[in-house]
Amino acid sequence: MNAADLLLDARRTNKPIADLPKELRPTTLEEAYFIQDRMSWIYEAIGGWKVGAPTPDATPTFAPMPAMWITCSGCEMRGPMHRYRGVEAEIAFHMGADLPPRETPYTGEEVNAAIGSMHPAIEVLESALVDPAQATKLTSVADMAMHGGFVYGAAVPNWQSIDFAKESVTLAIDGAIRVERTGSNTAGDLMRLLLWLANEGASRTGGLKKGDWITTGSWTGNMQANAGASVDARFSTAGRAYLRFA
Repeated sequence: MNAADLLLDARRTNKPIADLPKELRPTTLEEAYFIQDRMSWIYEAIGGWKVGAPTPDATPTFAPMPAMWITCSGCEMRGPMHRYRGVEAEIAFHMGADLPPRETPYTGEEVNAAIGSMHPAIEVLESALVDPAQATKLTSVADMAMHGGFVYGAAVPNWQSIDFAKESVTLAIDGAIRVERTGSNTAGDLMRLLLWLANEGASRTGGLKKGDWITTGSWTGNMQANAGASVDARFSTAGRAYLRFA
């Protein structure tokens, strides 16, 4: 609880810390998740989850996304919380049906059937830490996995036909392309992330719910923007999302 309070204060006051004090740093992923959840209570309703994996075989990790930080493409990101201004191009899914916890694991077909739509997205990264790369990894995970906002583009028709291994993306800041990649989501199969979240993640999420947003990890890596910058993420077939920082 003390760790959560320190991270929340650093975010709210816009006075980042180098790291948590050694005696308050999480030593396990479960402790980091505990801190994430306590922080999320302050931001009230959960609007969805960010989930990802560093390799196609790695166990996914996930974090809550407060509903008040979710908005549609074309928005202006205002407020003192936008200090770090990291941005990542992502693919997100909007749940069209509930997947409550159950003893029998959901199949891929059942999870697919529960998806309402797919969208291009930008995750905005923020941090209570001066430089997250220099802090201990689990502290950065505890800090809501650096989540600071989520912007979704228009729903993509016939998204099931997209070959994500061949999908390309560009991320531009103020009109200059900073990243251009193809098939670059490190998790590999995006559907495995949703399946994992519906099953193994259910003990923490309480099950996926209709209306939840699920964003599935970065295609571009973390690029930082300046105040006043515009950010444009474009996928070759999966659409576009854009925002501007005030």
